[in-house]
Amino acid sequence: MALEGPLKELHIQDVFQLLDLGRKSGVLRVTSELRQTAATICFDRGGVVSAALGSDPHPIGARLVRVGKITGDALDRSRGLQNSGDERRLGDILVALGAISRRELDRQLKAQVEEAVFELLGWTEGYFRFEEGTPYQSAVESPVRFPTEALLMEAARRLDEWSRIGSKVSHLGLVPRLPGPDHQAGEPLDLVPFEWEVLAAVDGQRDLHALADALGRSEFEVARTVYGLSNAGVVVLDDPARPGEEPEAGRDLAALLVPAREALAQGEYEIAGGALEELLRYDPLMPGARRMLGVCLAAQGRFKEALESWAAWRRLGPRSPGEEVEQGSVERMGRAVETLVKELDRYRD
Repeated sequence: MALEGPLKELHIQDVFQLLDLGRKSGVLRVTSELRQTAATICFDRGGVVSAALGSDPHPIGARLVRVGKITGDALDRSRGLQNSGDERRLGDILVALGAISRRELDRQLKAQVEEAVFELLGWTEGYFRFEEGTPYQSAVESPVRFPTEALLMEAARRLDEWSRIGSKVSHLGLVPRLPGPDHQAGEPLDLVPFEWEVLAAVDGQRDLHALADALGRSEFEVARTVYGLSNAGVVVLDDPARPGEEPEAGRDLAALLVPAREALAQGEYEIAGGALEELLRYDPLMPGARRMLGVCLAAQGRFKEALESWAAWRRLGPRSPGEEVEQGSVERMGRAVETLVKELDRYRD
């Protein structure tokens, strides 16, 4: 049995709840023309056992290299064994080779699945198709099973908490640093282990995107922790877009992408472009807004500006995992626009 339809008619959260209530097993695929990407979620009796954004069949390998948990050589060796006929999962091979511990692998798998699901739950356009009974074992790196209801509740909690965090952490391009020497020390620090881990990684150079990648944790966890450290006076937040100024508070800029996405999905390119340009005035380092602005400009025939917007997107970094999977689509759109410009010039000549 196949369950399918546009997300405009059935919200992605409702799809998850239906699969959970029906204790369905199979594969849910969601494609988005707006984002030029897709998501694949594997279910087992209503619970989520695997989730990935983009076309990489083994996203955990790329993640482990990116966060420094394994080397590129270890990943290449593991994939080479699979290509030679080894039927073990990639993670199992890496553990057997001693490249990573089972505990760390499970932690990274959990984070990878949660990040993919939480990003997907924010999609408001696209097309979904669930194929019941489709074999999914090959896509599953770990026997960990996530209760769907718990994932949905956590997603809702994060949205609520983002609104609170946004009063001080207005965007993920902020750079935390230690206070200057004239800072008055307060009470002795009583921090939990992850707060110490984040504090040790603060170097005054990396923004919240980069810290999340370096620590192998979600941007939400890092932003929430930095929010607490900032309130305690342990770190100070700088905005690279406004040197010497206090970061603007009270705006959850990521949430403001939603109406821009909706307008773009409806083909209202001028409205979407105006909203995105407004966002970029507040946060010039927002990769999603920069990439989507290029789509709006190209749709309006402003090809040179579109190419410039995508070139700026490439220079931004580090980007979130959800933005990294857009690399291929940005390259394809750029090549298509360049080809169109050449053909138009040739026609004019």
